[in-house]
Amino acid sequence: MKTLPNAKTILIMIDKHIKNIIFDFGGVILNINPLITYNRFNKLGLANLYEGIEFSNPDEALLLYEKGLISSNDFREKLKEKLSHPIEDCEIDEAWNAMLLDIPIERVVLLNKLKTKYNTYLLSNTNEIHYIAYTNLFKQNFGYPLSNLFNEAYFSFMLHLNKPNKEIYQYVINQNSLVAEETLFIDDSIVNIEGAKAVGLKTHHLTANETINDYFNHSIN
Repeated sequence: MKTLPNAKTILIMIDKHIKNIIFDFGGVILNINPLITYNRFNKLGLANLYEGIEFSNPDEALLLYEKGLISSNDFREKLKEKLSHPIEDCEIDEAWNAMLLDIPIERVVLLNKLKTKYNTYLLSNTNEIHYIAYTNLFKQNFGYPLSNLFNEAYFSFMLHLNKPNKEIYQYVINQNSLVAEETLFIDDSIVNIEGAKAVGLKTHHLTANETINDYFNHSIN
């Protein structure tokens, strides 16, 4: 189990009126590399599920699965239907999870500190296979559930909603009686940022060369 360093200082460089922060997960908190899964799927004969490593124009099965409208078994079966050769469920899961990397300790320290100053939330477009993999890994590494980092955590496959649709942001706002103008949303997808702006949330688009630690300008012992 990883031991967290003590946070020495965290200089919060955001609007003083912000009371709540909603974080995306993959690419913001969890490091991911979709190219690994893209290459694994190519080897399995599943290259036509989406266009390029950014998963643009995804296959309908991926969209349905992300919204929890089909089960993990149904998802695997739909992928198998695209192949002319047999494949094991574990091969699909391993390829699908290959993009999931790590959550750096400094981000965990930051999130724990931010939770003492703000109401913090997680809002992720994700699916059951990924969810099981990264929540188990987090608990193994840090000794407590991922959800403990936040006041509440929301996942698309559980809500049957996904970003950038306005309904999912509004759901989080309504469930927690948030004031949109007092709430900051952080995501690495500009499409998701635009969806958040549409319901009045303050936003920050995290670019490829920036981390949440950079944004909050924090230093650690």
